Amino acid sequence: MPSNEKIPFLDLVTPHVELETELIAVCQKVFRTAGFIGGPMVEEFEREFAKYCDTTFCVGLASGTDAVRFALMAAGVQQDDTVVTVPHTFIATTEAISQAGARIEFVDIEERTYNMDPLKLKDYFEQKCHVDQASGKLIHTQTKSPVTAVVPVHLYGQVADMDAILELAKRYKLIVVEDACQAHGAEYFSKKENRWRKAGSMGQVGAFSFYPGKNLGACGEAGAVTTNDEEMARKMRMIRDHGQAKKYYHDIEGYNGRLDSLQAGLLTVKLRHLADWTRARQEAAKRYQQLFGKAEGVVIPLQPENSRHVYHLYVVRVLDREALQIHLGEEGISTGIHYPIPLHLQNAYRHLGFKKGDFPVTERVASEILSLPMFPQLQPHQQEKIVGRVLEFVGIEAGKSLA
Repeated sequence: MPSNEKIPFLDLVTPHVELETELIAVCQKVFRTAGFIGGPMVEEFEREFAKYCDTTFCVGLASGTDAVRFALMAAGVQQDDTVVTVPHTFIATTEAISQAGARIEFVDIEERTYNMDPLKLKDYFEQKCHVDQASGKLIHTQTKSPVTAVVPVHLYGQVADMDAILELAKRYKLIVVEDACQAHGAEYFSKKENRWRKAGSMGQVGAFSFYPGKNLGACGEAGAVTTNDEEMARKMRMIRDHGQAKKYYHDIEGYNGRLDSLQAGLLTVKLRHLADWTRARQEAAKRYQQLFGKAEGVVIPLQPENSRHVYHLYVVRVLDREALQIHLGEEGISTGIHYPIPLHLQNAYRHLGFKKGDFPVTERVASEILSLPMFPQLQPHQQEKIVGRVLEFVGIEAGKSLA
């Protein structure tokens, strides 16, 4: 291994070079048929992705943001309803809630999985809300707003604790929209159902992003929703296409949120390789775990027994994250931070009235996390260099760190 080798955070070149012939064939098909919007290529991808997610329906959309937004709208979230999510996620989650007309509320995350903490969700319902006796609706006591939906985020490629979340949602008659934008193919073992469930198949709707850097990425913007509810699928098809039930017959006012045929065709090609890419990510995560061993000073990702993580990101925690990032950068190792500023502290949400200290787990985690290189083509010798430099930073010899 060259000592001066640069290690990228993500390799988007290699898979496209390897699949170049198939991907160019998709482009040629689009050009020769002029099938740019909708049509057989979109329908094929929707069928294949629904099958992959173990759901009955898939609706292709223009982005993952549209996926969350349209899912909430189709599920019946109304203007000034309250939707509960987490402050540790990309802003697209909360943008979708606001753009659906709803109010954003947060609950804190679990410290080791970084996903929604069901106990904090339970506390939120019991301490900040009440059930209206006349309507049976859950009401936010202070704002008087009906609480109608929960959006758990399957962050970094790991599914949230859905049994507990779904049980609370059932108790309070709430819609559950899974933000699975980072969790293509991730699985969760439901003790309640005694079986493994795919991300995007457990709530009323699952929302996916195919932004190029995702485990299944388009060559541009793209997204989709998955559901087992035919009526929900029908509504989302209308919403994405200007509210049309058929061409020029508009039952509602909708949006332009369609999935391009070209992106659908490219995604169909890539979907055939996703299982192999996922296994490669999981193997890379195992190598990281072996290399880090029981090293002190570095917290590596936790994978509970009821979870099959797909490692969209491999996120570690150290006390001096900024210094470690600089140290790795000097060694030619690219890293990322997902995400440095919790949403409740962003300027965009200052009007919501949250303050520092409101969500202590999220705030602590956000100051310590660092995303290391993770992609299917990541090589063992590259991981050895990465881990060696991390352990060097925290003052541990790599040889002593192996379990």
